[in-house]
Amino acid sequence: MKTKRSTRPVAGIVAAGAVVLTACMPAPPAMLRADGVERVVVDRAAYAAEIRAFRDSALELGGALLADGGDGRNGNVISSPGSLLITLAMLRAGASGETATEMDKVLGLPTEHRDEAMNAVLASLDQFDGDPGRVDEKDPPRTPVMHVANGLFVDRDVTTGKAYLDTLARHYGTGVYPVDFRDPGTTKAAIDAWVNKHTGGRVKQAPATYDPSNTFSLLNAAYFAAAWEAPFDPNDTSDRPFTTADGSAVNAPAMNNQFVMKYAEGHGWRGVDLPYAEGFVMRLVLPDAIEGSRPATAVLGADKLREIAEAFDAAPHESVQIQLPRWENKCSFDLRKVMGALGLQKTLNTTEDFNAIQPKLAITQAAQAANITVAEKGTVAAAVTQINGAVSGVVQPEQTIRFDRPFHYQVVHAETGLPLFMGTVTDPR
Repeated sequence: MKTKRSTRPVAGIVAAGAVVLTACMPAPPAMLRADGVERVVVDRAAYAAEIRAFRDSALELGGALLADGGDGRNGNVISSPGSLLITLAMLRAGASGETATEMDKVLGLPTEHRDEAMNAVLASLDQFDGDPGRVDEKDPPRTPVMHVANGLFVDRDVTTGKAYLDTLARHYGTGVYPVDFRDPGTTKAAIDAWVNKHTGGRVKQAPATYDPSNTFSLLNAAYFAAAWEAPFDPNDTSDRPFTTADGSAVNAPAMNNQFVMKYAEGHGWRGVDLPYAEGFVMRLVLPDAIEGSRPATAVLGADKLREIAEAFDAAPHESVQIQLPRWENKCSFDLRKVMGALGLQKTLNTTEDFNAIQPKLAITQAAQAANITVAEKGTVAAAVTQINGAVSGVVQPEQTIRFDRPFHYQVVHAETGLPLFMGTVTDPR
C-alpha cells in the first residue's frame, strides 16, 4: 500500500524565474536552484585517479549495455555509458548504507572525492558546450558541440533533501524543477520539452513511460556533433560488400580515405582512433574474422574494453587506409534490466537507503534512449538517461582496415578517455 505524500515543499531552493506552460508550446516549469549554492570550480589534475576510475566504470557500463542490446535491430546497438555513469553518480550522491556500498563496489566508483571528480569531468566537457538547437546536422561543426545537461524533476508536495540538492548544484550544475506528477498533461509535457531541448530534437520524449505515482525523475542528456578532422570525399563513397552477423553478404555505402591516426591491435582485434577536428575521436574496433564461420561478435565485454582502452593509451600514430560504412541507428534500454544484470539488486529494491533524497524513496523506472548518425562530414549523436523513483510507505599506408563486418565503436572524450557513446554495427544498411 502506498503511503500518503508529504505536504512539505521541496527544501532549500529558491525560484530562478518563471516559465509559462501552454498546450501548444510545452516548456519546463520554473527552474529552482539550491539557495546560495554555486557550481564550484575544481582542479582536474587533483583527481586523476578518480577520473581513471570513472573511465573504467563507464567501460563496465558500456559492456553491460552492449550485452543487453536494448531494442536494437539486427544487432545494431547505440548506447551512452557516459550518460548512464553521470546519472548513476548523481543517484549515488543521495545513497547511503548497503546501497551506497553496493554502488561503489559494482560500479567501481571512487570512494572519496567522487562528486568533485565528476565535477572535473563535466567541466572538461563544458569547454565544448553549445546549443544543440543551433547545429546544422547535415554539416557538423569543426568545433565540436558536446552538450551535457542534468535535470531533476521532483514532486512539489514531497520533501527533497537540502544536502542532496546542494551536492547536485555544487558539483553537477543540476537544475531542479518542482512539479505535480499527478498532472501528466503538464508534467509529462514539461519533462519531454526538457529532453527535446537538450538533445536538439533528436530525442523528443523521455525514455521512461510516464507514471503519475512517481515523485522523482533524474535525467541526463548528452548531445554530440562534430566534423571529422579530415572529411571523407562523398565521391569516394560507393556500395561495398559487408558481411553481416549471420554471415550474409550485403552491399552497403562505404566511405574511403587515408589518414594518420592512432592504430592499435591486440588478441582477437585491431582498431583505430578516427579523429574529429578537435577534442574527440571515434574509436573503431574490428574483431578478427573467424574462418569458415560467421564474423566474430562486435559485442565486447568490460575486460576486453579495458584492454582496448589501455592499448590505445600507448598506441602510435600510423598512416591508415580506412573503409567505413555510413550508418544511422537508434536504440532504447530498460536500465532496470541492465542494472540488475550488473548486480545492483539493493539499489533497485531499497526503500531506506535513498532517504537523503526523499523519505522512503524507491527506484521505480530506469531507461535510456540513444541515436547516432555517421556520414562523410562527421557524427551527430544524442542520448537521454532517466531514473525515476517514488516515495513508498513514504603515403603508402602502413596499415589498411576495412570495417566490412560487425564492429564496435565509441565516441571518446580525448582528455579524460570517457566513452560518451558506445555501440555496435552489424548491418549498416
